[in-house]
Amino acid sequence: MKAMILAAGLGTRMRPFTDKKPKALIEIAGRTLLEIVITNLIKLGFDEIIINVHHFADQIIEFLNKMDNFNIRIEISDERDELLDTGGGLRKASWFFDDGKLFLVHNVDIITDMDLRKMIKYHNERKALVTLAVKKRETSRYLLFDKSMNLCGWTNVKTGEVKTAVPNRKTVKYAFSGIHIIDPAFFEYLGDKEKFYIIDEYLKLAKNSKIAGFDHSDSLWLDIGRPKSLEEAGRMAKER
Repeated sequence: MKAMILAAGLGTRMRPFTDKKPKALIEIAGRTLLEIVITNLIKLGFDEIIINVHHFADQIIEFLNKMDNFNIRIEISDERDELLDTGGGLRKASWFFDDGKLFLVHNVDIITDMDLRKMIKYHNERKALVTLAVKKRETSRYLLFDKSMNLCGWTNVKTGEVKTAVPNRKTVKYAFSGIHIIDPAFFEYLGDKEKFYIIDEYLKLAKNSKIAGFDHSDSLWLDIGRPKSLEEAGRMAKER
């Protein structure tokens, strides 16, 4: 199975930890975030992975070489010339997903024990174009789903901004968890833009295609986005 790990971000919220290294190489209990995500994916049967890089890209490549690519196929999608955002990064790596099979996209800064096999099964049963892992938690930006867990919109509760994909639906707010299951047919719907935010594309597609939400509110999930979350992850590692 194939997967993409999004690891090109600047990690500005994690400064000073990211002043001299990429967020992907920040360590928790002696293991880098990148290693944690890769080894978890391998356990689930993923044996071909592409990783996009930008910030301190050479360090990530050197780390992978040192680890002998974890004895699987690992490719690099090089964004050193320009950071392409989540959508552009995925579009640039589309050549990798040439087998016609669904694939997974996973943010490098997400730690979770959610059942990805269950999410893949759910995706197939729903016959969705894209399935997004979502969770009931407090945040400033939410995805809006109807009672059947079809994506209908997006909102920023701090600014009051709302983007509606499917109007006149009663919706429930869920926070996005940074994990996607995608049918490669998704690439057929993308235009020529090189740099764009993937959620905006999902909202456009939701008008005519099934963009589903997979609720994993009962599982452990942590976004290593700020130094405080790094401390929390360290405590969790010691407890487990």
